[in-house]
Amino acid sequence: MRKSTWILCLSLLLAAASASAASTAAQVLAQMDKEAPSFKGLTASISRVKYTAILDDRSEELGTMAVRRDGKNLTSKIEIIKPNPRTVAFAGSKVEVFYPKINTVQEFDVGKNKGLIDQFLLLGFGGSGKDLAKAYTVTVKGTATVNGVTTTHLLLTPKAAKAKEMLKSVELWVPDGKAQPIRQKFNEASDDYMEVTYTDIKPNPALSAADLQLKLPTGVKREYPQR
Repeated sequence: MRKSTWILCLSLLLAAASASAASTAAQVLAQMDKEAPSFKGLTASISRVKYTAILDDRSEELGTMAVRRDGKNLTSKIEIIKPNPRTVAFAGSKVEVFYPKINTVQEFDVGKNKGLIDQFLLLGFGGSGKDLAKAYTVTVKGTATVNGVTTTHLLLTPKAAKAKEMLKSVELWVPDGKAQPIRQKFNEASDDYMEVTYTDIKPNPALSAADLQLKLPTGVKREYPQR
């Protein structure tokens, strides 16, 4: 057998093996259904990359995230440690962003968009597979290794017109036999994207309501940009 033919055959075999190793969409969604009832929250370290297509600019932020679910109530807090420190807290329809360098907190009311924000926050974190399949067309792109972990790479295409206005698609990298992704990528119509990689994930930690609230210093200035 000629060397070039042998290499081609080996490449095809490896590709086939990779494809067969990926979980099906139904298997991943079933695992989400299995774990959703017991999900109470999580903490994780995050690396968040923002790409702006028109500028061909890629910036990275490092921080931590905590999510807590109490019944149907969802609260979350994201703390960006560097390069530009700030903390974002989400509860009910209120979003607060604290900028420590200027000792200012900005408050926003997400109003009718609360359900959409809930959907994005729980994209793979505690949401059921059935709900995910209702909101997105779910397909498998194959397998991929993320930080040494073998994952199934899912592509989610929004079904609702409102969601399509915000996102062209979402990608999830879910470890074999798990429900929570270790990477998410939010693709916009403009070709901008936000990619978040999660490490040191701790499911169902002992989080109180106070743990998800902003820790504000005295004399903080409060602003309401929507007014």
